[in-house]
Amino acid sequence: MRILLSNDDGYFAPGLNALYEALLPLGDITVVAPERDKSGASNSLTLDRPLSMRRAANGFYFLNGTPTDCVHMAVTGMLDFVPDMVVSGINHGANMGDDTIYSGTVAAATEGFLLDIPAIAVSLVSKVGKNFETAAWVAAELVKRYQAHPVAGASLLNVNVPDVPRDQLQGFDVTRLGKRHKAEPAVKSTNPRGDTIYWIGAAGGAADAGPGTDFHATANNRVSITPLQIDLTHYQRMSSVSDWLTRS
Repeated sequence: MRILLSNDDGYFAPGLNALYEALLPLGDITVVAPERDKSGASNSLTLDRPLSMRRAANGFYFLNGTPTDCVHMAVTGMLDFVPDMVVSGINHGANMGDDTIYSGTVAAATEGFLLDIPAIAVSLVSKVGKNFETAAWVAAELVKRYQAHPVAGASLLNVNVPDVPRDQLQGFDVTRLGKRHKAEPAVKSTNPRGDTIYWIGAAGGAADAGPGTDFHATANNRVSITPLQIDLTHYQRMSSVSDWLTRS
């Protein structure tokens, strides 16, 4: 099995290395990741300049672009084969609910999915990052399951793993995305030259975190697995918008 790994924390991130070590026994692994932290890059492609790829001492390739760039360039320009799977992560921090819209980790997996390759995004629900090995084990188990029972057609799974030792995991749940409260206000500051600068505010806390959501699963030390889709059409609103357009 040929697996393409990427992330949004950069090619030097401990989560990526843990993921590589866990998946190495399962197939032929190629790593293409951003040269620096690109958290929050979402599904952006770099179209205003050329991109360059280099190889680190550990064999990982790194690109001066976004996570989406990494997967897109690997599949459409760098590799002489199509990977059997794209795995992105392990992100240092949760990617649940509204996070999926902004996440570069999810975006890298999404690009694989858009290129008709099964893809998994893996995140460790923690700001501390103590148990990347637990998330790596989860990723390996999912890849093994895919090898034994391939899913028909490309699938996109968003996986969030509690930051606990493996023996404290309470199982796996297939979940829906929860929802966060709106983000905290931007932080206004001043740089050394006296110019006003702003930092994006922190993500809001969980607003919809009931049973069945990714927030609820991880809060109970269970792995959250959310199948994602790309169609953003709000089908239930189509008739109301049509009515609105016909009003005089």
